[in-house]
Amino acid sequence: MRTPLTIITGPLGSGKTTLLRHILETVPRKIAILMNEFGEIAIDTKIIQGKNVQIADLGGGCVCCSLLGEFEAAVNEIIDTVNPDIIVVETTGVAEPDALVFDIQESLPKVRLDGIITVIDADGMVKYPSIGHTVRMQIEAADIILLNKVDLVSQRELQAVEEKLSSLNEIASIVHTQRGQVDPDLLFGIGRERIQAPPHHIHQLEFESFSYNSPRTFHRQCFEEFANSLETDVYRAKGFVRFSEGIYLFNFVAGRWDLEPFVQEATELVFIGKNLLQRKVEILNRLKLCEY
Repeated sequence: MRTPLTIITGPLGSGKTTLLRHILETVPRKIAILMNEFGEIAIDTKIIQGKNVQIADLGGGCVCCSLLGEFEAAVNEIIDTVNPDIIVVETTGVAEPDALVFDIQESLPKVRLDGIITVIDADGMVKYPSIGHTVRMQIEAADIILLNKVDLVSQRELQAVEEKLSSLNEIASIVHTQRGQVDPDLLFGIGRERIQAPPHHIHQLEFESFSYNSPRTFHRQCFEEFANSLETDVYRAKGFVRFSEGIYLFNFVAGRWDLEPFVQEATELVFIGKNLLQRKVEILNRLKLCEY
């Protein structure tokens, strides 16, 4: 009996982690979620260090796993130690799913690919209509496209985005969502048969990133003004910020941002954008003005 594996992919900031949180809250089955990092999902539980994977017990049989070794070794270790009903793999925002599909097909006899879910940010598609190579691959590979953040665009804009997505993938169902809220029955049990040819990589250094850690506390109003100033420099920023009233999860995508109370130790932020490193010093100087 092979374990069904679902891939969740999509561009930076489209809402993949929000969708994962929704799945963990609503699916009453034993799920293993495999991410490159799991700092974004609240984990207050014991962490088991394996050889190829770090596993956090989320309770209710669910685990969140962070990749330490090779993907194939990590998946086999999860099956051997946790034996989940479902494995969900969240790719990074700049990953192309075809290589992963080929890897599963060729190297993982213990699993079967159940489906590929691509999360697309409707507002991001309107603001940045040019589709790069990686995003095109993510859309073309999808069995289901979750068109997220539909509440942030007009009906006319939404229709134009749908037409663009359908032109790239005629097969995938397009499901409208807000904050990743979707009936999980739509996501699992797809079981589409596919044969994936070996991928031909076109490596494009589309995005650069840098991070910042600080033990200091930030002035909230100053930080909010800083967040409002980011749109011209940064496409995506995420992490944790300490204010006098507590630590907050900071989520910034394409000019929109929010803060959500969160249990975390200290300020840790990651900034992602095109040609970003040449502006790193200037951005960090603006951020440091908010510390006290």
